Amino acid sequence: MIKKIHDNIPFYLRVSVIMLGLVSIFFVIFIAQSIILPLVFAILVAILLNPLVNFLVNHRFNRILAIVISLTLALLIMAGIVIFITSQFDRFGEALPQLKEKGAQVFKDITGWVARTFNLSAAKMDSWIAKETNEGMSNSNAVIGNTVSTISHLLVFLLLIPVYIFLILVYKPLILKFISKLFRVELHTTVLEILSESKLLIQQYLIGLLIELAIVSGLTALGLFLIGVQSPILFGVITGLLNMIPYVGVLIANITFAVIAFVTKSPSAALLVLGLFVLVQFIDNNFIVPKVIGSKVKINALATILVVLIGGELCGIAGMFLAIPVIAVFKVICDRVESLEPLGYILGDSMPSSKKKIFNITLKPKAKVKQS
Repeated sequence: MIKKIHDNIPFYLRVSVIMLGLVSIFFVIFIAQSIILPLVFAILVAILLNPLVNFLVNHRFNRILAIVISLTLALLIMAGIVIFITSQFDRFGEALPQLKEKGAQVFKDITGWVARTFNLSAAKMDSWIAKETNEGMSNSNAVIGNTVSTISHLLVFLLLIPVYIFLILVYKPLILKFISKLFRVELHTTVLEILSESKLLIQQYLIGLLIELAIVSGLTALGLFLIGVQSPILFGVITGLLNMIPYVGVLIANITFAVIAFVTKSPSAALLVLGLFVLVQFIDNNFIVPKVIGSKVKINALATILVVLIGGELCGIAGMFLAIPVIAVFKVICDRVESLEPLGYILGDSMPSSKKKIFNITLKPKAKVKQS
């Protein structure tokens, strides 16, 4: 009966309802991102820590104690990573005066070349640069205000995540019972399959992502060290972190570190950095990702770029990182729900065979109109 009513609804009306629903979801995510983002991060980390919690519980640990041990271990690992990156930033900070001096000289050489090439007055260019610099300095108070606001939001964000992780792991049975009550008993098998597949997908994806982060960071740091770029370990780790944002992140890292190499070393060093990133990406895309992350996240490149850009527009860098696991779980749901199968198919990477018909019909040739 429901399917019959669904079939009688005009196509344009169904599309309008879907578009209205998407706009409503995006609007809610945008205005409530300070609440939703830490909750989503906490859910992902809780799923990642769940096997460790279950292992400790099976070895006769109290569940609360098992959650506290797992969460403490995760926080210690994160603190170690942060301390390591901070120490590398301190080393890089020691070279900042020299970097500024070289950067100023390169900028002066570039402006001189532009003035000579396009027959511009060097005095006018210096005046325009001074004007823009003064305007930038006058807006520094607003920039500082925005920076303070961003840091305060980040601190709240970081403090909320451990609390959410703890509560999600504690109330896991309650949450599962709530989900079971949302659906009829005959649908419980499908719901359980979706939950199990989503959990396995997220665990494999996050573990694979961490392994990929370590390998890409190591390869990049080694390459930058051989080229002679300052702070290769720091830049390698930053590249690995940015690489977790598909397509966009590695492009940002590539351009940024090529410019730094150009300023601090030479144009040939910048070209070597570009070549290094191309080589690392080739190894990553053809060997690391297929072997380490596997084929669980079967999202095509077009859908990946779109969801990453949408996530960035809605929630910034955090949204870009969360876009892939969220859309992967959504695809799992679409593949299991008959009415959503077309969406799951368009998100996936399974290309139809060219030897088979896409539309299962045969068009009859039009009858020729006899001319009188």
